[in-house]
Amino acid sequence: MQHAIDIRRFPWIRRLASDYASDHDALATFFAGDPAAPDAWRAAIAGRSAARPPVEFVDVLVAQLESREAPAEARASAESLRRPDAVAVVTGQQAGLFGGPLFTLLKALTTLQLAARVSREHGVPTVPVFWIDAEDHDWDEVAACAVLDTDWQVQRVALAPPPGAGEAPVGTLTIGDDIGGVLDALTLALPPTEFTAALVEDLRRSYQPGSGMADAFGRWLETVLGSYGLVVFDSSDPAAKPFARDLFERELRSGRTAALASEAGHRLAAQGYHAQVTPADGSIALFRVDGERQPIRRTADGFTVGTAPAALDDLVDALERTPDAFGPNVLLRPLMQDTLFPTVCYVPGPSELAYLAQLKGVYEHFALPMPLLHPRDSATLLDSAGAKFLDRHDLPFETLQPQDEAALNRLLEAQLPPAVEQSINDAREAIRARLAAVVDVVPSVDPTLAGAAKSTLGRMEHDLKTLHNKILQAAKRRDETLRRQFTRARAQAFPDGHPQERALGFVGFLNRFGPSLIDRLLSELPLDPAHHSLITP
Repeated sequence: MQHAIDIRRFPWIRRLASDYASDHDALATFFAGDPAAPDAWRAAIAGRSAARPPVEFVDVLVAQLESREAPAEARASAESLRRPDAVAVVTGQQAGLFGGPLFTLLKALTTLQLAARVSREHGVPTVPVFWIDAEDHDWDEVAACAVLDTDWQVQRVALAPPPGAGEAPVGTLTIGDDIGGVLDALTLALPPTEFTAALVEDLRRSYQPGSGMADAFGRWLETVLGSYGLVVFDSSDPAAKPFARDLFERELRSGRTAALASEAGHRLAAQGYHAQVTPADGSIALFRVDGERQPIRRTADGFTVGTAPAALDDLVDALERTPDAFGPNVLLRPLMQDTLFPTVCYVPGPSELAYLAQLKGVYEHFALPMPLLHPRDSATLLDSAGAKFLDRHDLPFETLQPQDEAALNRLLEAQLPPAVEQSINDAREAIRARLAAVVDVVPSVDPTLAGAAKSTLGRMEHDLKTLHNKILQAAKRRDETLRRQFTRARAQAFPDGHPQERALGFVGFLNRFGPSLIDRLLSELPLDPAHHSLITP
């Protein structure tokens, strides 16, 4: 079985992500350093030693953890940020229902692994941090969770949109009374295992009517990973905004973030890559957050907030009085993160990596050290039957993605006795040879019969192909076991044709494999962004 697969084989991986992992020099000018180089880590640690976040922020962080009753290990990890030599490895994601897709878990586990490695190899306290992107307003992105049922079919459960969904930041939205029914539906969808009852009970404690969407997500993530020392931070916390006030004010006054990101995007495109973010002219990398997120833009006469005109002095005054009424957009969010935390490394997914490639100049503009970027581990979890199927038939993993039977047919053909295939091929060649001779001599008798001879050849080849297909169908009926094994492996690896880590919620894997899955993944994931891992828990 192939346990590690080069990500360059996958059509859904864009060139920027694959080159970053396999040919970092090609992209070196866009990033702070190569995470595979020990010297780069030493430089990142030294850079954060010279640019420390405000230690008072730790009070806000600890208060947030206490409000969620986070495990003692997570609180102790947060407290260590008070040390002047402490650094952080950070990742983040939106507050997906029941924890979100598998890749959310993979991000957090990669962060835990990296933090442990940095602490061990460089002798500095290193805190793993998960940043909840709670100011994102894309409700559809977070409202649903998909799992595989007993028959390996995708079952999707979703929350009804609360008031403000799609307009207000997710962190301001509360969970409605329908959560009980959604949890009941999830329970029915999950294959019953020895872990189901405890899993659903933990989910019910985190996801309750009236709870904030981001708060519930944080509680659930801490239930799963808090005891490993993961520090979960809700970025919409109003108490944190004063510590980003200077960053926001500088963006208002200079407004160069969009231009610098655009310039980097043009350079990426010139080198054959893609620009992930194309800011509109006049964009300021801030939102005004007042019930809903409103973009701020510079105009010839001043500014607009949404469609309403605004003056710089008024915006600065509002920022001074109510900093929590402002929030960063996707380009400024990383800098807010690294203003609050002593980040030496961020763990992105492929799309994040692409927009972070546009930010080196922005970091330099704000005189803030840009962290190293270590892409999250990528993995597919297969049960033992699925793993044995791939191993036994030496089937390339990515051939399972298409939702047709081409790969299955090739597999079935390979199972046929060689004599069957040989006899079909011999017959095909014999028909072509004999009919070719007929086609050659018929015109000497009657030129008008040449077409009829060729048509006869076509019909005979078609009939032979039909016979071949009937043989294959008979083989399919004879070997339904092989078909079931193929279907089961494909359903796990590519549910509905999508990579597992993007399509399925990690809650389904905790149900199938139990809480020991976390320890297994922490030991199995290789911290190797150039390869995709196949893991059998």
